[in-house]
Amino acid sequence: MANSDSFIDEVSEELRRDRLFALMRRWGWVAALVVAGIVGGAAWVEYQRAQDRAMAQAFGDGLLAALDLPDPEARVAALDAIEAETPSARMLVALMAAGEVAQGGQDAAAAAQRLRTAAEAADLPRQYRDLALLRAEMLAPSDPATARLVLGALAEPGAPFAALAEEQLALLDIRDGDLEAGLDRLRGLERSSAATPGLQQRASQLIVALEAGSQLVDTAPEPVAPPETVAPAGAAEDAADTVPATDEGAAATGDDTTPEPATGAGTTTETETETETETEAGAAEPAPAASN
Repeated sequence: MANSDSFIDEVSEELRRDRLFALMRRWGWVAALVVAGIVGGAAWVEYQRAQDRAMAQAFGDGLLAALDLPDPEARVAALDAIEAETPSARMLVALMAAGEVAQGGQDAAAAAQRLRTAAEAADLPRQYRDLALLRAEMLAPSDPATARLVLGALAEPGAPFAALAEEQLALLDIRDGDLEAGLDRLRGLERSSAATPGLQQRASQLIVALEAGSQLVDTAPEPVAPPETVAPAGAAEDAADTVPATDEGAAATGDDTTPEPATGAGTTTETETETETETEAGAAEPAPAASN
């Protein structure tokens, strides 16, 4: 009985081994394909990550090189030359170029249009789109009706830059002559929890200035030239007295007169001493008071 049981066990083991080999011969290529797919997918993911890392590094190096230029116009030109592959990168370049235009004060309309064009990308995050539209309205405002529509959408509750858009709406109301509406918006910003401390302080200062009768202006005041300093009349006369008189007789006759030699190094004649004394006395005297 023991020998027959061991024989049956050996036969069963051989049958199981044969079935396993048959399955491997039939479906082994599937397992190999799965393993190759896993290894190839991991290699492709690493390759894509390396490519994205290299692209991001090149993009960042281009931005740093452009910002290191001394001239705002040169920085804007260098930013325009940067190749941005993604909508977020294009938006970042447009925002940085708009900042350079704001500092330089030129081509504001072109920078605003570039921001509006970049904001039309479909797969752009909302914070980038809202920031671009808000920056465009601050650089080159649209007509009042369009500006109200754009800023009204940006000032919706829960929007990323709702407080800043509300401030621009307040300024738009004040610019259009509706002072009360603008003050109401500014008072709301002053009490809003979404506004930053700097924005709340700016709103408070605007409220105080507008209630005091100040007016908003869109242009910077012209620089005032410094007042010219006028020398007193007495000082001018004293300066005229110190000018040595020329020998008109010698100049008229054309006689060649030879000056007398100096008495020695470090000596001073009596005439020069009297002249210096008169000069110091004239400079020390106060200017004569004007008579009524």
